Amino acid sequence: MTIIAEQAQGLIRHRRVLGTLIKRDLRVRYAGSALGYVWSVLDPLAMALIYFVVFTMIFKARNVGHQPYILHLIIGLFVWQWFSACMTETSRALLQDARLVKSTNLPRELWVVRLVLSKGLEFLFSLPVLLCFVLGYGLAGKLHLHWTLVYFPVAMILTFILATGLGLILAPITVLVTDMARVVRILLRMGFYGTPIIYSVQSAPAAIRNVLEFNPMSGILELYRAGFFAGELARRSVLIAVVLSVLMLLVGSVVFKRYESAVLKEI
Repeated sequence: MTIIAEQAQGLIRHRRVLGTLIKRDLRVRYAGSALGYVWSVLDPLAMALIYFVVFTMIFKARNVGHQPYILHLIIGLFVWQWFSACMTETSRALLQDARLVKSTNLPRELWVVRLVLSKGLEFLFSLPVLLCFVLGYGLAGKLHLHWTLVYFPVAMILTFILATGLGLILAPITVLVTDMARVVRILLRMGFYGTPIIYSVQSAPAAIRNVLEFNPMSGILELYRAGFFAGELARRSVLIAVVLSVLMLLVGSVVFKRYESAVLKEI
């Protein structure tokens, strides 16, 4: 915990630099793009439409996810886009800005945290689209919000903690093991189907459900969706998600500090 506290203090001291880097990331993201912000939501919306057609019109599956199913999909895909983008980008964080990482006295963790936060802002930019669906289904009487909507920001904090912890592990290891970027892409493909994005934990067989609970994203998605869909919160899954997210942050902080000097020699 001491390592985390030291790293946090360093980031707080350089919060203005962190803010500048995040603004730069967002400018680069949308520079030269005619649609700009629209690209942040177009991909998950297109995927949501495909899965909606496949599961509701082609296979006519019942209870594969919460109802209305399209809202279930959109929440899952928006959150997964944030998480998966963090994994992809943080794994290359130290290599992309190698010259600055090596030549400045800034905390090296800053290069990881800045990517998680910039992707988090893109997630926030997608929320008006989610709000449109919520209002549409609400006015149609097909959706009733619950007080558990207060868990939504808690889920965002957990996503940040988990993505930062994993990013602090991936960033130095990718520098030392060049094949790690390919491994990350494969794991993300597997993780997509091992995470209750296009289905719900409750719809999975009991044996698989027990395994899914140990995926921290399962519990985090439970918190995101809690306020939109009726039903009892899977507290065990949420508790596991909280424990694993905090554990990942601790492990990531230790791993990053352990390999920092080796990384600086390599880049």
